[in-house]
Amino acid sequence: MNIDIREILLTLPGIIIGLSLHEYAHAQVAVWMGDDTPKLQGRLSLNPTVHLDPLGFLAIILAGFGWARPVQVNELNFRNRKRDDLLVSFAGPMMNLLIALFFLTLMKILYEAPITLLPNDLYGTIMEVFDYTVWINIVLFVFNLLPIPPLDGSHIFFGLIGLKDKPIYYEIYTKGRFILLLLVFTRIIGKIISLPISMVYLFLRNLLGV
Repeated sequence: MNIDIREILLTLPGIIIGLSLHEYAHAQVAVWMGDDTPKLQGRLSLNPTVHLDPLGFLAIILAGFGWARPVQVNELNFRNRKRDDLLVSFAGPMMNLLIALFFLTLMKILYEAPITLLPNDLYGTIMEVFDYTVWINIVLFVFNLLPIPPLDGSHIFFGLIGLKDKPIYYEIYTKGRFILLLLVFTRIIGKIISLPISMVYLFLRNLLGV
């Protein structure tokens, strides 16, 4: 396995920001919806160390697939169980989309800034870090919307069609992790999400004129 140290360093900020704020968004929205479980477990924090899973973090750097520590919620505490569960599930992917938009905006500002504002080498490196951060967060946005347990998309999909509380959902949930791992290790997942990722990436860049 060839390890590109420079690429790892350039992608680290995007990975840390994307995973940490994704989980923070779940925690914050859950608290807003009436469930203090994330707050009591110390997850209502912007500190990456409370959200990153060491093994999952290492895996995403070395293998391109990893995970953070999932935020635990108690749906029984929600004011409107179905609606609030959907909002909490949407929160993570939407945070990744907002992060991508934020860093694209920073890229646009830098593009339009005087070229002498930063040394050429530093300018190029910053732009690479920002671009990687945009790409990584779009990947997280698309990937987490897949309707495969335990991804957020499964909560959203089965919640919208009214099967979240049905026995069939729990049967699918128990098999979901194996299905997901199979799709990852056979690289089928890449074929499924590569086009949507590229489409979202190009759409956002065109939208902001970057």
